[in-house]
Amino acid sequence: MLVAKDIIKSYGSVQVLKGVDLRMERGEIVTIAGSSGAGKSTLLHILGTLDHADGGEIWLGEQRIDQLRGKKLAAFRNLHAGFVFQFHHLLPEFTALENVCIPGWIAKNPESEVGKRAKSLLEMLGLSHRMDNKPAALSGGEQQRVAVARALINQPEIIFADEPTGNLDSANAKELHQLFFRLREEFGQTFLIVTHNEELAEMSDRVLHMKDGRIQEQDGM
Repeated sequence: MLVAKDIIKSYGSVQVLKGVDLRMERGEIVTIAGSSGAGKSTLLHILGTLDHADGGEIWLGEQRIDQLRGKKLAAFRNLHAGFVFQFHHLLPEFTALENVCIPGWIAKNPESEVGKRAKSLLEMLGLSHRMDNKPAALSGGEQQRVAVARALINQPEIIFADEPTGNLDSANAKELHQLFFRLREEFGQTFLIVTHNEELAEMSDRVLHMKDGRIQEQDGM
């Protein structure tokens, strides 16, 4: 489903990615592990079209996405990819429900359908009593679950998660790990996750180990 071929990326004179190949199947949960500076987040952002590679190809299904630019790229990203980051990036002036709805509104989906799906997702994630709260009134774990609901609102083909539990305590981190697998079971959701969390990596279908800008090995879990 997701295929990357010979991805290279430099920032100035520093080559961060040195020819990375990656293939994922639909419904897989794959984690990328490695020390800081190995290129994990750079690779994730490039695969998610948040950054551009200097060379190589990226395919999502039948679409070569590394060649997309401007409005076409933004529209494709909005509909086909979801994102969860270490810091939730919720908009503080909007309620939890409104934050989840935003990508659906951007996609110009019918507001009634967007609202209905957003409420359903928040209920499924145990946040039915928090829909009208703004982020400042939510715990860290609740904020991250709102971010997950937001990532799911447009039914993306893949969710890219960059250190999603890095700002959570162990209890909330474990809950989020379990949530990812529940979403795979219920929706067939695909996840590519950058993490330092060994527990999450061990739960994954595969672990890709990165070192010095290359994938060194893959572990089948």
